[in-house]
Amino acid sequence: MANGTTDERSGEAPDKPAELLDLRDSIDNIDAALIHLLAERFKCTQRVGVLKAEHRLPPADPEREAVQIRRLRALAESAKLDPDFAEKFLNFLVAEVIHHHKAIAGA
Repeated sequence: MANGTTDERSGEAPDKPAELLDLRDSIDNIDAALIHLLAERFKCTQRVGVLKAEHRLPPADPEREAVQIRRLRALAESAKLDPDFAEKFLNFLVAEVIHHHKAIAGA
């Protein structure tokens, strides 16, 4: 792989340590899994939005959101992930879901 060639796995220059390339491969796999998980999550939340619209329920559920925030903060702490980051991530997801629910309800 000399003379400007690239690593077949990553398309990166070969002067990078093999461990770095392996870690990046793992990160790429995790990113792909996250995308698939988010797609499944949004399929479920879209159905929730339809049910809420059919039953004339509000797009947002602050009580449920508060419970979820507490739950995910605790999960984050046990996983050694910054709970503030987990909460921001959840808030981002919830905002997008509420936006979808409003659209479904025609609001």
